[in-house]
Amino acid sequence: MMEVPHLNRVLALETPQNTPDGAGGFEQTWQVLGELWAELRAGTGRVHAVQGMTLGSVPMQINVRWAPEGSPRRPRAGQRLREGGRLFAILAVADGPAGYLRCFATEEVSL
Repeated sequence: MMEVPHLNRVLALETPQNTPDGAGGFEQTWQVLGELWAELRAGTGRVHAVQGMTLGSVPMQINVRWAPEGSPRRPRAGQRLREGGRLFAILAVADGPAGYLRCFATEEVSL
């Protein structure tokens, strides 16, 4: 039997918005869609270089309550979850234990 997630944190679900920058391009901003109770489970982190910066990244499994496809409460790839200054980029979402969704995400921090 699968373990029932312990939802003990509140995360903001955010979606990207492109706004014109006045020079023919756009700037990406983030719009908050709402808050979700969640359980975070960290994987094994690693360090890597990106554009001259050193980043640490940690794969995360974030469990939230189930919501139907198309619902603004259902996370999807390309969105992110936020807890204060911590950002979790959502890579994929799958059904988890009955009544829950599993979000596969990455948290990156500059070192």
